[in-house]
Amino acid sequence: MALNSIHGDAVLGSNLCINDVLRDDELRSILGRVESEKDKETFGLVCKRWLRLQSTERKKLAARAGPLMLRKMADRFTRLLELDLAQSVSRSFYPGVTDSDLAVIANGFTCLKILNLHNCKGITDTGMKAIGEGLSLLQSLDVSYCRKLTDKGLSAVAKGCSDLRILHMAGCRFVTDGVLEALSKNCRSLEELGLQGCTSITDNGLIYLASWCHRIRFLDINKCSNVSDVGVSSISRACSSSLKTLKLLDCYKIGDKTILSLAEFCGNLETLIIGGCRAVSADAIKLLATACGSSLKNLRMDWCLNISDSSLSCVLSECRNLEALDIGCCEELTDASFQFISNEEPALSLKILKVSNCPKITVAGIGIIVGKCTSLQYLDVRSCPHITKAGLDEAGFHFPESCKVNFNGGISEPVVLL
Repeated sequence: MALNSIHGDAVLGSNLCINDVLRDDELRSILGRVESEKDKETFGLVCKRWLRLQSTERKKLAARAGPLMLRKMADRFTRLLELDLAQSVSRSFYPGVTDSDLAVIANGFTCLKILNLHNCKGITDTGMKAIGEGLSLLQSLDVSYCRKLTDKGLSAVAKGCSDLRILHMAGCRFVTDGVLEALSKNCRSLEELGLQGCTSITDNGLIYLASWCHRIRFLDINKCSNVSDVGVSSISRACSSSLKTLKLLDCYKIGDKTILSLAEFCGNLETLIIGGCRAVSADAIKLLATACGSSLKNLRMDWCLNISDSSLSCVLSECRNLEALDIGCCEELTDASFQFISNEEPALSLKILKVSNCPKITVAGIGIIVGKCTSLQYLDVRSCPHITKAGLDEAGFHFPESCKVNFNGGISEPVVLL
C-alpha cells in the first residue's frame, strides 16, 4: 500500500495509524537518520511510543540528579553509553554526587562506556568499588579532583574494568604507585592517563605501568615531583610507537636522560611539556628537535634555563610542523635565535608563541618571527622590556589579522600548552 503523506498520527488515504504500519526497528532506522539533537528530541514528542524509542536510542546524557531520579533515568535510557556528572568548580552543588548515586549508576547503566565525575568531591572508595563491580564495559573515567579517593577504590575500578582506555585522576593526592600496578596488571589497553598533582607517584609506579601498558599515547604527570628520568624513560621505551603527548611540568628531577630517551624511541611525539625542568640542557633539546622534528607540534620549555640561541634555532629549523612554542623565562635567549630564518626558508607553522620574561629579545627578533609566521594567532610578550606596543607600531610590523598580542596579561591564554 502506498503511503502518500503523514498528518499527525494518521496516514492520509487510509484508516491506519503510522504506529500500526511501522515496526520499532523501522522507527529506530528513521531516528538513526536524524542528525540534529534538537530534532531527535522533537521525535520523542510525537507520542509515548516514539518517546520510548527515542529514549532507548539515546547514547549521551549530562545530568544533575540524586538516586531516585537516576533510577528513573536508568529505566528510560537503557542503552546509554556516556554519562556526564561533572561539577563546575565555580558552580558546585551540595551534596553533589555521592556514593549512593554511584551505586545506582553501577546497577542501572550497565552499558556505560564513558563516565565523567570531574570535581565530584563527595565520592569515596565505596562508590568506586561499586563502579568496578557494575560497569565492566567502562572505557573512560574522569575522577579528577575527587580528593577522597585512594588506591583502594581506584584499584577496584582497574580490576573490574579491564577494557579501560582513559583514566584521569588529576589532583587525587592520596593515589600512589599501587594504582599504577593495578592498571598494569588489569588494563593493558590503557591509552590515556592523567596524574597531574598526584605527588605520591614515583618511578616505581611508572615502571609498573610500563611493564604491561604498551599503548599509552597520552601521559600527564605534571607536578609529580617524585618522578625522575628512570621512570619516564621506562615509559618512552615501552610505549615508543604510541606515545604522542607527554606532560612533565615542574618535574624538577627530569633531566637529559628523559629527553635523550624520547629522541631515541618516540619518533611520533607531538606534544612535550617540560616547563620548569631546569636540568635539561641545550644539547639534549637539539637532539630531540632533530629526532622528532617531523612530528612535534607543541613544545613548552619555559624556565628551562639552559636553553640557548643555538638550541632554539635548531628547534625552529627542524620542527617545521611546530604550532605552539613556550620559551618564557629563558633569560639567555636573544634575537640571534631567530636570525637563521632567511627569506628563502618556507613559512613557519607557529600559531602560538610565548616569549614572556625574555629580557634579551627585542622588537627586531619579533619582527623576524612575524614575517615568517603567517598563521600566528597568539603572541605573549609580557615582561619583555624591549618589546612594547609603541615599539612594534613604530617598526611597522604587520601581524596576521587574527593575531592577539599579549603585552600586559589582559588577554586570556590558549590552553594548548597547559
